[in-house]
Amino acid sequence: MKTSNGKLSRFDGKIKTELILCLIVYLASVIVVFSQSSEQRIYDTERAFERLVAEKGIRAGFLGYLSPDAVMFFPEVANARETWTKRPISPAALTWNPILIFASSNDVLAYSIGNSVYRPKGKNDPTGSAGHYLSFWVRQANGEYLAVFDTGINHDAPASVTTEWSVPKGSGVEKNERRLSAADSATPFFVKAEADGAVKAYRAYLAEDAILMRDGWMPLKGRSAAIDHLKKGKTFIKFAKRKSFVEAADLAYHCSGYTEIDTNGKEVERGNYAQVWRLRSEKWQIVADIFVPLAAAK
Repeated sequence: MKTSNGKLSRFDGKIKTELILCLIVYLASVIVVFSQSSEQRIYDTERAFERLVAEKGIRAGFLGYLSPDAVMFFPEVANARETWTKRPISPAALTWNPILIFASSNDVLAYSIGNSVYRPKGKNDPTGSAGHYLSFWVRQANGEYLAVFDTGINHDAPASVTTEWSVPKGSGVEKNERRLSAADSATPFFVKAEADGAVKAYRAYLAEDAILMRDGWMPLKGRSAAIDHLKKGKTFIKFAKRKSFVEAADLAYHCSGYTEIDTNGKEVERGNYAQVWRLRSEKWQIVADIFVPLAAAK
């Protein structure tokens, strides 16, 4: 606003100063957000997600951090936001902490693995069930991340719980300049599983630091432990027809159904699974694999 003599009044100066201060604060916040690693941003998002669950309940928490196209197992694969919207408010409590976070080299896609405790009657419920989860995150236009996939397994309470988190080796290294497709590279895995059995297929495609997650078991860490566990199963795993992979640079995932059949041809388990694939030295490998039986899925 100008005075009658054409000069700016003190009110105009005050308004301009306030606008400049607001701009400085906004730019500072943007710099802080984008100067953080993607893994750190996801860790902070997980913490905020858990706080919202504690304050407003599980349904409100998930609705606050799920992307519009997110999917979960309910027990079948379904749109997560639509399903949670229809669910009634529950007194149940859910706590968790991530122990491993990895973001694609272009920061678009990421996954996290962590431990969890679900208490159906609330935070003071002594009958809580322990578990581990797998979540996938997609970066939004504002630099923040929302969950596009989430599932988990249950198992006996461990003697101790890890609270520290880490980033797997090789973060940000593989740019995938040749645009190698995880879907194309994974086809031989499924062909081999169908022809020669799951053990041979996993032996050929599991990464040395892979994590195998099966309901009723603590996560099996490392290729050797995972293969040993699969050998003990003595079942034939039939993978359902694959759906589209979600890919970004050196990271990809997909989920579908599976059936386990014993040596007599009898079905012993049916459920849904998700696999995490990473590109390393221009070769796609399975770095995480989770099976959730229909009876155990939530």
